[in-house]
Amino acid sequence: MTTATATAGARPGGARPAPRLLRRLPLHLVIVLLMVVWLIPTIGLLVNSFRPPEALTQSGWWTAIFSPSQFTLDNYAHVLAQSDISAGFVNSLFISIPATVIPIMVAAFAAYAFAWMSFPGRDLLFIAVVGLLVVPLQSTFIPILQLFGPKGVNIAGSFLAVWLAHTGYGLPFAIFLLRNFMGELPREVFESAAIDGASPVTAFFRLALPMTVPAIAALAIFQFLFVWNDLLVALIYLGAQNPDNKPLTIVVSNLVSSLGGGWQYLAAAAFVTMAVPLAVFLGLQRYFVRGIVGGSVKG
Repeated sequence: MTTATATAGARPGGARPAPRLLRRLPLHLVIVLLMVVWLIPTIGLLVNSFRPPEALTQSGWWTAIFSPSQFTLDNYAHVLAQSDISAGFVNSLFISIPATVIPIMVAAFAAYAFAWMSFPGRDLLFIAVVGLLVVPLQSTFIPILQLFGPKGVNIAGSFLAVWLAHTGYGLPFAIFLLRNFMGELPREVFESAAIDGASPVTAFFRLALPMTVPAIAALAIFQFLFVWNDLLVALIYLGAQNPDNKPLTIVVSNLVSSLGGGWQYLAAAAFVTMAVPLAVFLGLQRYFVRGIVGGSVKG
């Protein structure tokens, strides 16, 4: 019986199925090729960050790979020697952390209400929130500056102004992502909690919030990267009113003079400022895909 079964299951001509690695080799080669093409600009920027200005103007970055003598640390030394680089780094942290935590906290409450609570006008209000995603933030600068200025609440130039601005700009996407993720949570879990006497607040903190950690982590990556790399909002709400609070992006932009001098230091400065966002992404990357996939499906 065993011999007959083995003979019947054998392939004609005695051919064996190709190993899985060989069958997927073309796919892997295509993925590697796409990764290399995608990384070419970053690799070029990294190589140029170690080259002197005269070499940058005379030859392409790829020539330095075959001529290691061009490499120097002078660009990084110049960037790190700036007197306000450490203050800008601290200011960026002081801006980015609250501007990431505040909108996530507010969006989590709003997303739970949109997903699991019934109240008049819920769908219309959610449509209005989603509609705010397409409003360009540049159109809000003048009215918000008037609100934050001396004739308003008079907080222009302070960290609070930037926190509130980034909270407003980040809330529409945060509510949209978290609401869709929470809408996919099992209904039976919340029904059982309600039967056991759990209030909506208890269900939010004990059930919804722990199960939404992947989406919250993905949202934290997006919001932190947006705030850390932001230059325009910082210039509008901080730059002119209070230069002492300027973040790292403004410090880096000041490396270049009004006539374009010092542009060769921008590549080195870019990799200096990249350290913190890269650490945040690597620390939360295991939640990233689950959070984005879960939040991309309508609940």
